[in-house]
Amino acid sequence: MVWKPNVTVAAVLERDGRYLLVEEETEYGIFYNQPAGHLECGESLLDAVVRETLEESAYTLNPQYLVGIYHHRNEARDVTYLRFAFAGQIIAHDPGRPLDAGILAAHWLSLDEIRARQSQHRSPLVLRCIEDW
Repeated sequence: MVWKPNVTVAAVLERDGRYLLVEEETEYGIFYNQPAGHLECGESLLDAVVRETLEESAYTLNPQYLVGIYHHRNEARDVTYLRFAFAGQIIAHDPGRPLDAGILAAHWLSLDEIRARQSQHRSPLVLRCIEDW
């Protein structure tokens, strides 16, 4: 049997001391995450992070930096993720654009607000990526 991790991308975006997180409804409850998602077949990592950011937050990202590459194992769900986190510049916002199914809202939160919601983070990588940035 060949083991393959789930490859994901995430956008770590900061503006005036606040970070962009999306509030999402999942089968396990409501959680906070960076705009993030799975790499699609034939897609580049940069194209994926631009797409996911737009779909989940209505912001258009110009990725400029690789924040880090992260390995996270969720033993309870028997799933492993390989996350590529990018930062960059927001070049547009379309507030009328509908967000992906399950995304309740996009929020700009301070580091203190993010830490206060740590029990609601989609994974430990949410805070780690911000701290690495």
